[in-house]
Formats: sequence, structure tokens, C-alpha cells
Amino acid sequence: MSHSWTEAELTKIGSAEELQISSFRRDGTARPYVTIWVVRADNQLYVRSAYGTDNPWFVRATASGTGRIRAGGIERDVSFEAATADAHSVIDSAYHTKYDRYGPQIVGSVTGPEAAPNTIRLVPLTQN
Repeated sequence: MSHSWTEAELTKIGSAEELQISSFRRDGTARPYVTIWVVRADNQLYVRSAYGTDNPWFVRATASGTGRIRAGGIERDVSFEAATADAHSVIDSAYHTKYDRYGPQIVGSVTGPEAAPNTIRLVPLTQN
């Protein structure tokens, strides 16, 4: 059963520079963590694959549908869900605000229309 993020979780995870993400295997065990960027947009948390939908962590996460994240001192089981079509401009803006200091080429890999299919919304599975 999914729940909503608390304001404290949104703040801590959303302001963390990076997030570690792990998907669950069919037997319920967790795969090794992968470190990626995370943004908060409209009280939701999102991650994007910088290397498209063929990136191995992204393939495993979308196939599994569930996993675990840790960032900002928070560790939670989550479901991996698609972002709504109307959320992508806000997600792009959040990536630019948070990560533009790394330069347009790097931020460009996770923004724009090409990045929309590479987007996962993180939804907490249990309330702490």
C-alpha cells in the first residue's frame, strides 16, 4: 500500500545532492544501490535516467516496480511509477534549479522532451 511523503522526507530527500536507488529482484532481495540525482517537484520525488530507458538500473527498476531508496538520512521502500505527462516541465525546472551548476551538457541529459520517458516517480510504500 502506498502512502504520501511527509514534509520532512520531501525536504531531506529533495535537498540531498544524490540518491541511492535499488530495485527488488523477483525473490524480494535488493539489488546493489546505484547513485543518481533526485528532485522534488510539486510534493513528489522524481529520478531520471541520464542514459535513456536502456540504462540497466532503469530497466531493472521499471521491470521490478518496487525497490528501496536512501538519501538525506531517509531510507524507504518505494514503488516506481510513471510521472504524469503534465509534470515534466516542473520536473525539468527542478533539475535546472538544483543541478545547473554542473553545466548544460550534464543537465541536458536529464531534461527536455527526450528525458520524459526516462522519468520515475518515487512513491513510498509504507508510512514510518
